[in-house]
Amino acid sequence: MSAFGRFHDFCRDSTLPVCNLFDDSLTKKGAGFGGCELRGISLGGDRYLRNLGTIIFCGLAILASLVLLWRSERKRAAVGRREIQMFLFGYILLSICEIITVGGFPLNRTVRIAFTGIHLGLIVATTWILLMNAVIGFQLMDDGTALSIGLILLSATALFIGTGYIALDTGFSWTSQFEPSLTDPNRNIGLYVLYQLVPLVFLALFFLLETFLVLRVLGEVKPLLYLIAAALLFAIGQIFQYVISTHLCNATDGRIDGAMFETLFTLLAVVTLWLFWSSITEDDWPMPTMEVASTDLTSPGIASSGRLS
Repeated sequence: MSAFGRFHDFCRDSTLPVCNLFDDSLTKKGAGFGGCELRGISLGGDRYLRNLGTIIFCGLAILASLVLLWRSERKRAAVGRREIQMFLFGYILLSICEIITVGGFPLNRTVRIAFTGIHLGLIVATTWILLMNAVIGFQLMDDGTALSIGLILLSATALFIGTGYIALDTGFSWTSQFEPSLTDPNRNIGLYVLYQLVPLVFLALFFLLETFLVLRVLGEVKPLLYLIAAALLFAIGQIFQYVISTHLCNATDGRIDGAMFETLFTLLAVVTLWLFWSSITEDDWPMPTMEVASTDLTSPGIASSGRLS
């Protein structure tokens, strides 16, 4: 059988929120997935605070995002100000869910599964909002308007509901549709596509569109450095999550794994993405080339100073 759609090996080697939905998870009092189980700090009896590092970094992510929301509010003339704030707000909600789904507070299984469904839905919706931030940069429609914000929110909500429903139906077995995925090899095509693949596609498109915008429209290199740094930080986080995690867990006897570092590097990537957005809305860009200037005649969102305004 093809490995496509299987979560068992991922759950064996990493601490992923989706794993809370399956019967072998500690959330469902299962026996585990056969690898190193993250247990973290013992609270007495069979209760553990599984991932204190993730909880701390999620708290820092929430605080950092609130600061960036405030900083964004001050850039009143910047293109995509409301849209980048929508992304940051989604990231705050995602971080709150991660405290429960990955941080591992000793909570009722029903609560954890419910937050897992919300968490997975937010991952897809938030990466979609980020992609829409790249589209807004091309000024295909006026940013910050009811139409722009409404279309993004409606489409993001649809993705959130669709992904969340599949996750919750899997975890709570509302129907029999996803029951075969509850046991090894935990094959769930819907969740695999929506949780593992779709966000990566959205992120790849975001980076491609923003690279084109910076190089061909703005004619600048400096913002691209922020963009590349953000991509590298995100990639490092994924390496910790999917490659290094199991080795950390074994080396520390289940006290830590790669999840806390994935949370940290994702936070750093988000901050760097905000710096990228801020850099392309600065007031001190040099005059653009004639090619960019000719683009300005048809693109009212690109000011004569070579910046987005």
